[in-house]
Amino acid sequence: MFKELHPTIRVRIFISFLSKIIGASVFPFMAIYFSNHLNAPLAGALLIINTTIQIIASFFGGYLADNIGRRRLQVVGEWIKFLTLVGMAIVNSNLVGSVGLTFVMLLIMSVAQGAILPATDAMLIDVSTPETRAYMYSINYWGSNLAMMIGIILGGWLFQEYMFNLLLFLASLSLVTAILTTVMITETLPLNNHEIKIKNKTNLKNLIIGYKDVLSDYRFLLYILGGIMLMSIEFQRDNYISVRLVQEFTSPPFLDNINIPISGIRLLSILTVLNMILIVILSPIISSFTKNNLSLKKMYTGFILFAIGYAVCSFANDIFVLFIATTILSIGELIYVPIRQSILSEIIDKNKRGAYMAVNGMVIHFGKLVASSCLLVSPFINKYMMGVLIFIFGLISIIFTEVSIKKFTRKKSNTVIEKLYDRESEKIT
Repeated sequence: MFKELHPTIRVRIFISFLSKIIGASVFPFMAIYFSNHLNAPLAGALLIINTTIQIIASFFGGYLADNIGRRRLQVVGEWIKFLTLVGMAIVNSNLVGSVGLTFVMLLIMSVAQGAILPATDAMLIDVSTPETRAYMYSINYWGSNLAMMIGIILGGWLFQEYMFNLLLFLASLSLVTAILTTVMITETLPLNNHEIKIKNKTNLKNLIIGYKDVLSDYRFLLYILGGIMLMSIEFQRDNYISVRLVQEFTSPPFLDNINIPISGIRLLSILTVLNMILIVILSPIISSFTKNNLSLKKMYTGFILFAIGYAVCSFANDIFVLFIATTILSIGELIYVPIRQSILSEIIDKNKRGAYMAVNGMVIHFGKLVASSCLLVSPFINKYMMGVLIFIFGLISIIFTEVSIKKFTRKKSNTVIEKLYDRESEKIT
């Protein structure tokens, strides 16, 4: 099945795999780096600046992807990432050792990464078909989780003591991605779309006009709200669940007896790794049920399992219950992600895929914001109420998604999504 995918998809998935390894080896550990060299508040401020700049770059990247092409943006961005990793290695060598220059390099790399992502997402949609998208997203999701696991292991072992060597290795991986992008990636922006838009000036006014159309698409925005609810559930692990486990969890006696005590923070890391391992192992099995058969019922079942798993993690302290809950949420995640991504590709304007995918990228940031808000209200509700709230988020995500899809099918006929409803009704009758 993988060989049947468009060559650009196969290459792009491999490039994304290497890029995820690079990102997971660096970005999660920069807070520690800046805290050690400066202080925690300043480290937080620098990372906020970095994230904000990346968001802005993503909006520009989405606009440019629809106007100058997907490939050109990716080629420039990948080479910039390579050069900044080389620069970061140099400024962290024994000859230089500059924290300020490290931040500058990190900022430039974040700008490049932010600009690339919408073009990458749009390109995958350009060269895929409705029949192959669920499988494509399953493979891409599997690769992303495997890459992140590899990256976190590399960074965890090497970042602090062997940062220079690690950065040189990551720069070599980045060189491979830059060469592959330059040599093997072809332009996928439709020629008629490109010829019309290339005449327009790329300026702030046109950028705002372009995103005005996207933000006025209420069907798309409802779909995005459903995604934000899902992401707010996932980021509970980094917010409420992590804080609660640190405060409440005590190592079970049977582990103490064999001298393997586990603290709340260690358990959190174990659950995170377990989630990644389950996704890597179960992905081929789950994808076999979704690759050629998009189903709204399956997607909503995934939403529910995902919400139930995180809801249980919000109040349970038994290690085995937490393992079972993590397994349940991982299965739900594997079911809904490829289907939801496939449907997303159907409801966006094909002439503005870059802009739409840039806005879709905001789901993660707003999801973090909602999850952080839950942490703020947590002192006023008990952990069981928080579990109910997380489950309600899952139900809300279903409502927003369902309303969005129904409004889409009312406006356009003979679409892939409309066939989903026909398929569901056939099963009922």
